[in-house]
Amino acid sequence: MNLYEELKWRGLLYQQTDEELSEKLNSEKLTFYLGADPTADSLHIGHLLAYLVAKRLEDYGHKPILVIGGGTGLIGDPSFKSQERKLLSIEDSLKNAEGIAKQAKHLLPEATIVNNYDWLSSLNAIEFLRDIGKHFNVAYMMSKDSVKSRIEKGISFTEFSYQIIQAWDFEHLFRNYNCTLQIGGQDQWGNITAGMELIRKIHTIDAKVYGITFPLVTKADGTKFGKTESGAIWLDKNKTSVYDFYQYWLNTADQDVINRLKQFTFLSQEDISDIEKSLNEEPEKRLAQKTLAEEITKFVHGENELRRAIKVTNALFSGDVNDLDIDEIEMGFHNLDSIEVDNEVILVDALIDLKQVSSKRQAREMITSNAISINGEKINDVEFVIKKEDALHKKYTIIRRGKKKYSVIRFH
Repeated sequence: MNLYEELKWRGLLYQQTDEELSEKLNSEKLTFYLGADPTADSLHIGHLLAYLVAKRLEDYGHKPILVIGGGTGLIGDPSFKSQERKLLSIEDSLKNAEGIAKQAKHLLPEATIVNNYDWLSSLNAIEFLRDIGKHFNVAYMMSKDSVKSRIEKGISFTEFSYQIIQAWDFEHLFRNYNCTLQIGGQDQWGNITAGMELIRKIHTIDAKVYGITFPLVTKADGTKFGKTESGAIWLDKNKTSVYDFYQYWLNTADQDVINRLKQFTFLSQEDISDIEKSLNEEPEKRLAQKTLAEEITKFVHGENELRRAIKVTNALFSGDVNDLDIDEIEMGFHNLDSIEVDNEVILVDALIDLKQVSSKRQAREMITSNAISINGEKINDVEFVIKKEDALHKKYTIIRRGKKKYSVIRFH
């Protein structure tokens, strides 16, 4: 299976600008680019698919350029957005760009990484209007699906001009890096084709440049991919712990998991076919979900962090938390109900403060019925006192009610 066929099989082709591109991907080595605007200081898993597509192209010998949009991030991409983005300050845009550049380098170590602020910031208004703006027809710009929906509701000239700015990125990379291909999500089609038009107007109609888009990822039930009740799933482990990252993929629905394996892992068609067979015959084993979670967590966070996430997962399932180190406890329990205590607290009172129970009577019933565990040990003494000296690492006491409801006491 060649590259083009693999992209189609994995569901990673939405549109392509030229039929000949399917052959070029297989027979030539192209320089291509992928851009990301620094709207935050971390990528999230909505971005991850794009970087995985770039990695697949790189593995076939194509050369990636990762553009961090320190400049375009100051403008804001209106593509299919219902309202105007909040403008970033220059300081925030460049700070966010620095964080994203580090992640991009981790995901694709051999890629060339550039920040478009470096060339966009040197443009003045006259140059922008005369040298770039003259090549764009307003009617053509308004016809783009990416902005058409915003025309009636209202769009500022700032966001309306975004496609011109991004087109200039493509022209700059074509001129300076011989970059002939831009890739992006399906919402970037208008921006990609605008860049191609600009290159052809400046460098003659015969300039060979191309574009590919891949479909935006959605769930089978219609809910938004990459979002949870607590917000986006970030690649920065300080924003989304490695445990939470692992758990997100582990909880993928059966109807979505095979598509996710195709899109987000580098497993072969044969391997995924075997996993799909297991899913159909023994869904209770959740082999597909476990494989998905392991492969993606390992790619993003590395083997050691994956092992720790699995260790925390197993500890939470079994209730045996004594072998967890401080970082692993923080990884697995940081989002749970918690209280802070100086030296000691009566168990009954702690259960109420932690909202494990609604009354002292219920607390005593839970304790006497062996439903409460402290650091993995069943406690049936209603007078039990939780002490700092008995805490894990002299800092944490983990309370478990039943099999799944956990909470944490943190000692000062």
